[in-house]
Amino acid sequence: MSHASRAHHPTGRPAAPAASRTTIAAAALMLCAGCAWAQETMPAAVAAGSAGLAAAAAAAAEADAALDATQPLTDTIQTVLVSTRRRVESAQSVPTPMTVLNGDALEANRVYRAQDLQQLLPSTTINYVHARQMSFAVRGLGNNPASDGLEGSVGLYLDNVYLARPGMAAFDALDIEQLELLRGPQGTLFGKNTTAGVVNISSRKPTRNVENQAELSTGSYGYVQGKLVLNRPVTDSLAARLAAYRTQDDGYIRNRHDGSRVQGGRRQGVRAQALYEPSKEVSLRVIADYNEEDSNNGTLVFYNAGATGKFLTQAALVGAHPVTNPEDRAVDLDSGSHVNVHQGGVSAEANWTLPNASRVTSVTAWRTWRFVPHNDDGLDVPINLNVGQSANHRQFTQELRWANAPGGAVDTVAGAYYYYQALQNNAFTVNGPLADRFNGNPAGAWNDVTSTSPGRLRVNSYALFGQATWHASDRWDLTAGVRGTYEDKRVRVIRYAPLGQAVTGAALTVRNARFGAYDSGPLALHQASPSALLSAGYKAWDDVLLYASLSHGEKSGGINLQVPGAGGAASLLVGSERANAAELGVKSTLLNRRLQFNANLFATVVHGYQSNAYDPVNRVSYLTNAGDVRTRGVELEAQYIPVRTLHLQANVSFNDPRYLTYRNAPCPPETNAVSCDLSGRDALVNAPRRTANVGARWEHPLDETWRAYVNGNVAYRAATVGTLDASRYSRIPAYGLANLSAGVRSNGERAWDVQLWARNLFDRQYYTSMWNGTFGSYNAVIGTPRTIGATARLDF
Repeated sequence: MSHASRAHHPTGRPAAPAASRTTIAAAALMLCAGCAWAQETMPAAVAAGSAGLAAAAAAAAEADAALDATQPLTDTIQTVLVSTRRRVESAQSVPTPMTVLNGDALEANRVYRAQDLQQLLPSTTINYVHARQMSFAVRGLGNNPASDGLEGSVGLYLDNVYLARPGMAAFDALDIEQLELLRGPQGTLFGKNTTAGVVNISSRKPTRNVENQAELSTGSYGYVQGKLVLNRPVTDSLAARLAAYRTQDDGYIRNRHDGSRVQGGRRQGVRAQALYEPSKEVSLRVIADYNEEDSNNGTLVFYNAGATGKFLTQAALVGAHPVTNPEDRAVDLDSGSHVNVHQGGVSAEANWTLPNASRVTSVTAWRTWRFVPHNDDGLDVPINLNVGQSANHRQFTQELRWANAPGGAVDTVAGAYYYYQALQNNAFTVNGPLADRFNGNPAGAWNDVTSTSPGRLRVNSYALFGQATWHASDRWDLTAGVRGTYEDKRVRVIRYAPLGQAVTGAALTVRNARFGAYDSGPLALHQASPSALLSAGYKAWDDVLLYASLSHGEKSGGINLQVPGAGGAASLLVGSERANAAELGVKSTLLNRRLQFNANLFATVVHGYQSNAYDPVNRVSYLTNAGDVRTRGVELEAQYIPVRTLHLQANVSFNDPRYLTYRNAPCPPETNAVSCDLSGRDALVNAPRRTANVGARWEHPLDETWRAYVNGNVAYRAATVGTLDASRYSRIPAYGLANLSAGVRSNGERAWDVQLWARNLFDRQYYTSMWNGTFGSYNAVIGTPRTIGATARLDF
């Protein structure tokens, strides 16, 4: 079932705004530049209730195969259709905080990478170093990247398929129909249990119309991107769609060692689809996609040396020349960084409408993800020649669900879900001839040593779920849902004896302490994880919804696929994460549908919060349960159309994240203590207290064929803690970014769109995440500097 539908009015004029629950179903909606800036409305009335919405969605998809960016702005806010409750309905009627962006909103704001989504979405943080070290967090929860043995706290879904690794979303946005952000625990209806939220992405479906789209972009730092979309009807019942892209850039960090640029590279991908609809009762959608990356992403810049400055002392000892000013956007690396990523998959979604009008849906998918890094030690002399972790992930998912006939007093969805994962990783270190001198070791302990540590993980996850909504009256809806999940995880971690010149005595002791042979033996984790939801929605007026909800989400524990440090084998196992959340909110469309204002209060308590810690002995990050956490705050979202040619949008979030209890937290290096108590402190990693995104779109006709437009948005993020040790040396400063684009577009069978754009218009220096370095130092991921470019697109 489609997640969104789009349609044009044949005359180009918007239909009259809907005035009741049933006539709302007659509007087909879209977003533009982050708002529900719809194109036009459907030309026909539709039946009441969910059946009418489903019919509207199908009619809209059939009526409009052209890309919506060619349509003018409307003078009213239109309805956005979603299927987050597994039925097509208006987003404003769903009693949960939700933000929806369509593909044209992403394109208008030049947001084609997942890590830039936080500039449009409220309460969202995306940590990105490279595809393996990537995480999505909502309301400050979910900052747990680089853990191969555990899924993220924010569930990622692409065309109803769960993406187990956050890095599976690290490809360029391609032919996207719609993106939905749901905040808070969402485990009842979404495959894997999620304690922080869901990002639900839908690609455009094949249609029965001929579509062609070609796009070319070029910009600063050698940026070039090409896209191609082809859609064809094959028969009366079969349509096919092909989308492909290739992106290349030189990088924006200068490597002084050889004058090259890093933090760039090449990405390319393709998605092929077939939609078979032999009758109104049966549909089958098959999707195959493949993406690859060959880049030097993952390059960190030196941020500071911490309290002691020992890192700089040791660097000078071996004749290294680190770039000590992060404002220079430069590094000095002798071997450099490199990342190679391959991922792809096949999915099949089948829908059957039974004689009693109930529907059965099956979603079957197989996906693979392979990541191979080459990481430099950050210096221009041979200390570590290569260090990192490779990963080879495979997964199979099967979801089967049933939904009763629409239009009754109760809407029910029930089903079963199965998830299988097989993952192999390998942690490796290749040292150079200066390793001992830099680290203060006895001669020969680490010099020219090679160490490998493979791990293997198998996961079987089973779930049964059900959710029902009772339409108690024309104004009251009551919803209850429950999900039971059982997971069986099995793992083994081995480290082979190090390879290097034979040594004895103190040198051997030091070598074995860091690289000695290890075998965890077979380990297993068995857990049952329940999720539940209770919510109530009250239609105070036709366009005003009041709602309240209580939810419990639970994510099973995981296993660190690396040799443990001082914590021993017990530290390999990570306990489950359990979240209890409450929401109280309002969704409203006012001023004759010129103003949409949504607001909600939230409070979440998480027990056993899973977060990254740093082991200074083994010099690796690992996942741990970081005590109990509370987040609470308010989120505001507004869209306003003062005149037809100007659309405004804004979202603001105020959050109070803090540890309730965390008495054995790691200490920052400046304290020289073994453990610290962070209880009661606002010390969650990368959880800003305030975020805000403000955008505007202006459009004006030049003649009957051409229109001019301007898009602008500003994103702000408050300062936040950068690492789990809460060091004052690793704080991420507050920053604000401005983006601007302007262009002209035409309409007709051959529609052109030519745009000039600037990202980070004022060239603000900013940092997206911090990482612990050696000897108490800190490294940072630096944000993209000002990038100016042009894009030309032809729809034909």
